[in-house]
Amino acid sequence: MTDELAKGLEDVLVTESSLSFIDGEAGTLRYRGYPIDVLARNASFEETLALLWEGSLPTESELATFRERMAAERSVDPGVIETVRELAAREENPMAALRTAVSMLSAYDPENGDSATDDAELTRHMGRRITAKMPTIVAAYKRLRDGSEPVEPREDLDHAANFLYMLDGEVPDQTLADVFDMALVVHADHGINASTFAAMVTVSTESDVYSGVTSAIGTLKGDLHGGANQNVMRMLQEVDESDRSAVEWAREALESGRRIPGFGHRVYDVKDPRAKILSAKSKALGNAAGELKWYSYSRAIEEFMDKEVGIAPNVDFYSASMYYEMGIPIDIYTPIFAMSRVGGWVANVLEYREDNRLIRPRARYVGPDEQSFTRIDDR
Repeated sequence: MTDELAKGLEDVLVTESSLSFIDGEAGTLRYRGYPIDVLARNASFEETLALLWEGSLPTESELATFRERMAAERSVDPGVIETVRELAAREENPMAALRTAVSMLSAYDPENGDSATDDAELTRHMGRRITAKMPTIVAAYKRLRDGSEPVEPREDLDHAANFLYMLDGEVPDQTLADVFDMALVVHADHGINASTFAAMVTVSTESDVYSGVTSAIGTLKGDLHGGANQNVMRMLQEVDESDRSAVEWAREALESGRRIPGFGHRVYDVKDPRAKILSAKSKALGNAAGELKWYSYSRAIEEFMDKEVGIAPNVDFYSASMYYEMGIPIDIYTPIFAMSRVGGWVANVLEYREDNRLIRPRARYVGPDEQSFTRIDDR
């Protein structure tokens, strides 16, 4: 055992993986060898899931079967929906509500029970069910909080379009559905990030995939991980409501000690390749809506941060304005992140279990030396 301390496990190798390749200096991200921009332009979210879970891109017939199986799992038991209803009435945080609902799903899975946790095919089935049902839960929460009843999922729509349909009850136009699908693709996996590691730690104990995903959702909820995209949009709204330009606002914020959300990354030294993809889509949506101010604020702040601070935006920075242009409530952004990243969580769980070892790090002890115990009546 080495005595070298790696706070936050930074740069510590914990496993080997064939899922995501990241080059932080070059700004490169690939899923199983495919560049993320190629997948974002050409592959659907379902194709991406099949690639991550099965190891290769599916054929046309394989994809059709994959989609059918996913679509057939979208409905959520009324018992879970009633809990979501209560959480919405209490105005629970959407990520906390999602965490609670996902943990409940295991009670309604006939194959969960005492089944072997090292059964890859069973884990894949459960992962498919979780992935298919999470959009139904998120959309139901949003509608119930707004005073509307949930919309039942449709099996004839793809994963992205079905979520947007359940959100407002109208089938989205193809442009919006395609943009949202692309956003799911770029968020699907990203190495051993905090939430993925949380899932791996949980299942390394031979716990089930429902427990692993629940752990991951709780981890993604934090502002230093998935919660950052919400903070970006609130920042842009603050800029819009101020009497200063975006650059003036950013400069004053930094001078006052505030942190500009959506910038910097533990892995990338340059602009996050996912941010490049999403910035183009944010601009396109703004042009389509005839309102480019959110994109313009974002670009101005990006240029300022690059010039004055020397740091680049991460995936959260442009996803915020993109989702806002789509009319999605700000506090639903992180649950959408979870709806996508669950694909990576399941993939990493499947891969890690092929050669499982309990994840059990050590801490350097810095407390007092051995002490003598004093009975309570003598203290």
